[in-house]
Parts: sequence; structure tokens; C-alpha cells
Amino acid sequence: MGDDWLVMAFDSTQQALRAEMLLEYAEVDIDLCPTPKEITAGCALSIRFPQLSLDTVRKIITSESVEIRGIYSRQGMGYDSIKL
Repeated sequence: MGDDWLVMAFDSTQQALRAEMLLEYAEVDIDLCPTPKEITAGCALSIRFPQLSLDTVRKIITSESVEIRGIYSRQGMGYDSIKL
């Protein structure tokens, strides 16, 4: 995974699958992936997406009230949270 990808983590599988459907409908380039062990979340599924799509993802998550744990960027050996 390159540094230009972000990871969105969830506390429920239902919200992860809902976000996947909404983002695919909006034609955002995403990958469903296992939640990295460095990110504490209640769901084993996360969504990777290009950093360039962050504004679009924020708008969809906010307007559709999708519950997420957070959005993270890869920093060295770990992840840093990005403010929504």
C-alpha cells in the first residue's frame, strides 16, 4: 500500500458495507481490506481509498451519517488519525 492511500476504519461491519456501497456508487476507487492491527476498531473490515478522494469521502460520510471509527494515513510503522 502506497503512502497516497488512506484507511477508513469502522466499529461495525454494517457501517463498513454501507460505506462501501455508497462510495462505489459515487465511483470512488476503493478496496475493502482487513483493518490494520495498529488501528483499534470494532470491525475487522476497513476501506482503503486514494488520498485525492478524501474530500469526496468526507462529504459522503457526513451527508449519509455513516458511523466510522476514523480515517488514517500510514506514517512509518503506524497510522495517524486524520481530522474529519
